[in-house]
Amino acid sequence: MNNFILIAIAILAGAAARKFKKLPQNSYVAVNFWVIYIALPAIALKYIPQIKWSTELIIPFAMPLFIFGLSFIFIEIISRFIQLNKATKAVLILLSGLGNTSFLGFPLTEAYYGKEGLEIAILCDQSSFLIVSTLGVFIAAKASDTGNFSISSIVKKVISFPPFLAFIAAFTLPQLVDLSPINPLLDILGATLVPMALFSVGLQLQLKDWKADVRLVSLSLLFRLFIAPLSVFIILFALNISSLTAKVSVFEASMSPMVTPTIIAAQYGLNNKLASLILGIGIIIGFFSTFMWSEIIQFL
Repeated sequence: MNNFILIAIAILAGAAARKFKKLPQNSYVAVNFWVIYIALPAIALKYIPQIKWSTELIIPFAMPLFIFGLSFIFIEIISRFIQLNKATKAVLILLSGLGNTSFLGFPLTEAYYGKEGLEIAILCDQSSFLIVSTLGVFIAAKASDTGNFSISSIVKKVISFPPFLAFIAAFTLPQLVDLSPINPLLDILGATLVPMALFSVGLQLQLKDWKADVRLVSLSLLFRLFIAPLSVFIILFALNISSLTAKVSVFEASMSPMVTPTIIAAQYGLNNKLASLILGIGIIIGFFSTFMWSEIIQFL
């Protein structure tokens, strides 16, 4: 319950600060700096070294990548019927393809599937983290490129993305030094991720002209909350895989949109308004849709 209260407080605080002009315009840029350069790297350094690999863990690790690829195809098909500019298209792919597998996913998974389920959820989240740090940044950077497209310039942006550097460090440093002494510090820094990120979303959230984007928001959330988990469920059901790992993978696939793509969209000057709308409305609907999926998963 505390997690849900925090979500509401953070978003509403940001929205109130914007509405009553308590902060300078574009102050969300400073908040985003903390999220990208401090909080996200701390999360990577804390959790990635703790992953214990096994063959069965291919399912939760592959699930986010499968959904992200499916999202790309889905939005490509949609763009054949609805005219979309590069920035809007990138936002739809990112917000539809990446779920909030950590802050919402962790407490909900633990509530439904216990500590064992939480360990699986962490792997789902690290896979999502890798995707947003590489493919996510690649798509955002490409969409924001106003000049000639250059593979080298995009790759440079990806490998200089702080969370990606932290991801690489999280794999290599534990082989050289013991990071456990700094875990308390990483916990504190990582704990700032959600409130700061959601506060930033609140600063950018504008429901004033939401009707103009209702079709795109609806299509994005249709994929994120229903098509994505249904696709994973059908595949695992057809393969007769019904382990706890499979169930948690479907459950994590049903999470509302990830916060980080909204931050990236703002950083690269994409369609910030649409990204914030999809995130905000998705969080609300996601509270109800995840309960529905927890019931459906029982048939797996």
